[in-house]
Amino acid sequence: MKKFISILLVLVLIFTLAACTQEGEENPVDTGTVEGESPADGDEEQAQGVTDTEILVANSAATSGAFAPVGVPFISGIESYFDKINEEGGIDGRTIRFIHQDDEFDPIKGKAMLANFIEDEKVFAIVGHFGTPVVGATIQDLKDAGIPAVYFATGIGQLYNDNAVGEERGIFPVQPIYKTEGQIMVARAVGDFGAEKIGVIYTSDDAGKDLLWGAEKKADELGVELVVEQVAAGATDVSSAVTTIKNEDVDFIIGAAIQATIPTIVKELAAQGVDKDVITTYVNVAPVIAEAVVNEISGNFDVYGNGWVSFEGERADALAEYAEYTPEYADNAYAMTGWIAAHFFTEGLRRLEGTITWDKYMDALESEPLNNPFGGQIDFGNGLRAGTQEMNLSKIVHDDLDGLWEVVKPLQSIEGILGN
Repeated sequence: MKKFISILLVLVLIFTLAACTQEGEENPVDTGTVEGESPADGDEEQAQGVTDTEILVANSAATSGAFAPVGVPFISGIESYFDKINEEGGIDGRTIRFIHQDDEFDPIKGKAMLANFIEDEKVFAIVGHFGTPVVGATIQDLKDAGIPAVYFATGIGQLYNDNAVGEERGIFPVQPIYKTEGQIMVARAVGDFGAEKIGVIYTSDDAGKDLLWGAEKKADELGVELVVEQVAAGATDVSSAVTTIKNEDVDFIIGAAIQATIPTIVKELAAQGVDKDVITTYVNVAPVIAEAVVNEISGNFDVYGNGWVSFEGERADALAEYAEYTPEYADNAYAMTGWIAAHFFTEGLRRLEGTITWDKYMDALESEPLNNPFGGQIDFGNGLRAGTQEMNLSKIVHDDLDGLWEVVKPLQSIEGILGN
């Protein structure tokens, strides 16, 4: 079980390190008028990709090359979940047909494949849009087309929106987004540790900036003070930033940096005699990080990290069902996330009655929170597009040299953390 959690917690890092965040580019996809493929009651037409017997969905993902070990099981997880649904009779008698193309993690290929899915194949939705470079290059194309896109295998800040309307509505992220996690970090500092003055050491890359954005947003809402210092991503000397944080006598520290930099920050805090606890992003909750810093922090301060999955209680039953349908990937975190992606897409369909349109599908996803089979609830209501909104809390075990993290707080929303 520990193996499942450790692998899943670091998933987004794979995509984040592969490429810098890219803004949507020119040449948007022109889909023309969307016409239904099947007659509907009254004047309303079915959305493209919907017939009386099936619903067609698609994605592109790297199933060859360096990212094949991620893409292949991810696609298998999606296919396995849809196989389960189809074996159960589909959704209101319609089977879900999933088509996939290998984009090799190439944004140019991914862009062309997305256009083909929308314009030529005329799919109903994109399920499991894969990887930072492809998502960054095509996010505006999705918006321009108006097609629903459920689950993104990346956590880039472009996905975050707290009031999605118009062309923004079709974007439905599930994986953690750093902008949301930054808010959760401040909520933890205040709600769990009583902090009133919080130090933030963030990296100059997109991950660090997005975490800082979230931290500043929540700190402003809660009326707490932030002391902010920037370091270069991958920096080997962070002494100046740590000295400033130390001299400001903060109550708690946020390490807004991913794996390449966080050990350096933590070790320097220990070297300068700082005794304030630290929280970092979920992508750092891995044995390699704990092993790197446990000797320095032991007896001095604790290092905490967020998490977005859990396998106890009903989730253990969900895990058993997943393993039944994906025996070759029973302990593969990437296949689990594909399963999660297909689950969220399907739950939206379950809420629909009558004619299936894009607008009605989006309304269905927004109508009430959905449960992650291996995690907490996600709420898309009122235009919220924040990805995972419930996270648990782990900390490094001081007397274990094998990189052990132990869960100390359950999955909670920001409101739950703050006791509201």
